[in-house]
Amino acid sequence: MRQAEEVTFGGSGLDRAADLRGDIPALAAALQAPGARSVVIWRGKPLVRGEAQADLLRLPLDHPLLAEARARPVLLGREAGAVVLAHDISGWEPEAPPGEGFLDQSVQVHPLAPEGARFVELRALLMALSPRDAELAATAKAILGWHDSHGFCARCGHASEVMMAGWQRVCPACGTHHFPRTDPVVIMLVTRGNSCLLGRSHGWPEGMFSCLAGFVEPGETMEAAVRREVMEETGVPVGAVRYMATQPWPWPSSLMMGCHAEALDTALTIDPVEIEAARWVSREELAQAFAGDHPEIKPARKGAIAHFLLRAWLADRLV
Repeated sequence: MRQAEEVTFGGSGLDRAADLRGDIPALAAALQAPGARSVVIWRGKPLVRGEAQADLLRLPLDHPLLAEARARPVLLGREAGAVVLAHDISGWEPEAPPGEGFLDQSVQVHPLAPEGARFVELRALLMALSPRDAELAATAKAILGWHDSHGFCARCGHASEVMMAGWQRVCPACGTHHFPRTDPVVIMLVTRGNSCLLGRSHGWPEGMFSCLAGFVEPGETMEAAVRREVMEETGVPVGAVRYMATQPWPWPSSLMMGCHAEALDTALTIDPVEIEAARWVSREELAQAFAGDHPEIKPARKGAIAHFLLRAWLADRLV
């Protein structure tokens, strides 16, 4: 699909420096180089400066804020020949607690952070970060989240140890190697004629509708997952399915595989356990929703792959 990598987190060509992960002398030398930097994450929120156009901060490795980290940093990659790490300071307890609900709009300011810097929910920054900053932030959030939830060996239960600059965990008891987890998810633009099928999950903001989505099951193809999920959630049979684009989605570790699916019928039978509602929406209604003028529908937020797919369909850019 044309412009597929315009999706937020879609990839900026980051050099992930896989050659350094197991090369201890080379990595040690890279960490001593003057250009080495680190991004900082607090409970999944990146440290940024600015608002409408936010910058992901990269701090020198001797910055006092990095001493707040309780675990070794993870190597994210290289920029202009210098390494970029990620430090997790989630143990810090701020005066302003995190918010609740669909989108945490609270910000936290650490007393040791550079002036104007604050921790912000990554979902609130979807359209504010450059492609490189977005890729670094998403990678840092996903890999640090994996370490936070996978500290013990799934085979024997013993505490595992961080290896390969943060890209493996190894169990010292049974020797099992564990690798970062990525969960494949299909998200589909389902169309029939001049209409597309939108749904809403329980707990979403009032009026918000988006593309249907669901996890790919073991032993299942992407196309089969699209057909199964659409049938389970809405009772709509699907014929042709084609891949459009992917989006890393670190909540906590998904890879969203965007697809276009052609419905064979329009009759809806909603599974109320799976979704709250679903409806067919014409191109004219969708354009009205994107303009903010629809009385009932608010579209998927900008920066999400669902918004990307729907806007591409409106502009006839699916091919």
